Amino acid sequence: MTIDSRLSSLGITVPTVPTAVANYVGYKVVGDLVIISGQLPFKDGQILNPGHLGKTVSLEEGVAAARQCAINVLAQLKTAIEGDWSRVKQCVRLGGFVASTSDFTQHPLVINGASDLMGDVFGEAGRHARAAVGVVALPLGASVEVEAIFQIS
Repeated sequence: MTIDSRLSSLGITVPTVPTAVANYVGYKVVGDLVIISGQLPFKDGQILNPGHLGKTVSLEEGVAAARQCAINVLAQLKTAIEGDWSRVKQCVRLGGFVASTSDFTQHPLVINGASDLMGDVFGEAGRHARAAVGVVALPLGASVEVEAIFQIS
């Protein structure tokens, strides 16, 4: 099964790469690695489920936001590989940031929204190393941000 057919079966349309909100690039290719800048849960031009886990955002909404961040990671990756999914060898690492209250401790469950998507899309090549970190605030009031590193050919 091709990556495009997997995406289709998951009901995912990879969006157009959004414009960076500050002075950085969305990705950088270094040798056989694509380092993807932190992606916010933009969907249809809006931040999906803004706020803080443990206060205004439920666990389920946080998972959905992380999944949307991962879809936006895929948009950056698709641009970096010029649309040729066969170049992707593996997802090496995801970094997940969760805006949360000080007593919220389910950061790994939130970032599973991104990790699970990588597995669904890339199979075994989607398994990766990962960090899931709680933070006080994220850009534009987002509840989740996800960065990634992929190995490509």
